[in-house]
Amino acid sequence: MYEDLSNYHHPVSGLFTYPKTKADWERYRLSDEQIAFFHEQGYLSGLRMLDDEQVEALRNELSELVDPKHPLNHLFYEFYTNESTDPGTVLFHALGAWRIAAGFHDLLWHPQFVMAASQLLGGAVRFWHDQLFCKPPRHGGVVSWHQDYSYWRRTTPLAHLTCWIGLDEARKDNGCMHYIPGSHLWPDLPITGLTGNMDAIQTVLNDEQRAAFKPMAIELKAGECAFHHARTIHGSYPNQTERQRRATVINVFRDGVRSAVGHEPVLAGVPVIPKGQPLGGQFFPLLFDPAPFHRPRARTRLSCANTPARTPIESAGE
Repeated sequence: MYEDLSNYHHPVSGLFTYPKTKADWERYRLSDEQIAFFHEQGYLSGLRMLDDEQVEALRNELSELVDPKHPLNHLFYEFYTNESTDPGTVLFHALGAWRIAAGFHDLLWHPQFVMAASQLLGGAVRFWHDQLFCKPPRHGGVVSWHQDYSYWRRTTPLAHLTCWIGLDEARKDNGCMHYIPGSHLWPDLPITGLTGNMDAIQTVLNDEQRAAFKPMAIELKAGECAFHHARTIHGSYPNQTERQRRATVINVFRDGVRSAVGHEPVLAGVPVIPKGQPLGGQFFPLLFDPAPFHRPRARTRLSCANTPARTPIESAGE
């Protein structure tokens, strides 16, 4: 049976194991050195998130989700079989897999993810939205340099965080993520586009920023992840290899972030949240509260409520 999994604010499958005690949770904590590096550089990479079996399970789900004829395709907030503006390249990009596939739904409560997110954000963690990115072999398109928060200013304050999880090995030659270290300390920049011209952002940088624009390649094994600040400039180059480059992204915010708009949804497909009201409810579940530690419990699925109509709103890229 197909249903909207956004109605479940707890795991619904047995793909992941969840800690039972506070002591169990402790092994997922980041070190003081890792947290300091994140705040200094704007990113943290190389954490192992998924084992081989979990990677394969998510790949299998992804192989079904990329089909625009999937019976629950209408639940995606956004769905692009190809978002690239270059007709010679392909970039599959979709938001909302958590509503459709049990593995991508339950990934939101992964203990390694929620513990790290809570430490880096400094509090309880709520879900913002997820993303899927696929760069096929030989002609995978670019994701142009950008800041995520440039696209997310319909929420306030800036207390957002992104986790990029590789479902394939991500290397320089197949389009891994690149960060500009320290750019999380720069101000909000104008939107210059997510695809097409990789270096369009250069037109809005000042001389000092251009001099500091030194990309750091984030090469990851399948199942590893990287976190980055919502102002950290990032992007990824083409995939020109014979290998796929698939990834999933989880975007979250610290509990208490509010709507900065009152006349449109803060996210495509969700009800309007009055300006000044904190985000919560069906589409923005609380994932983790560090005091006390919570262990999500798998429960029997319930019937689903009707889903609202979608309103297209451009999202940030990976």
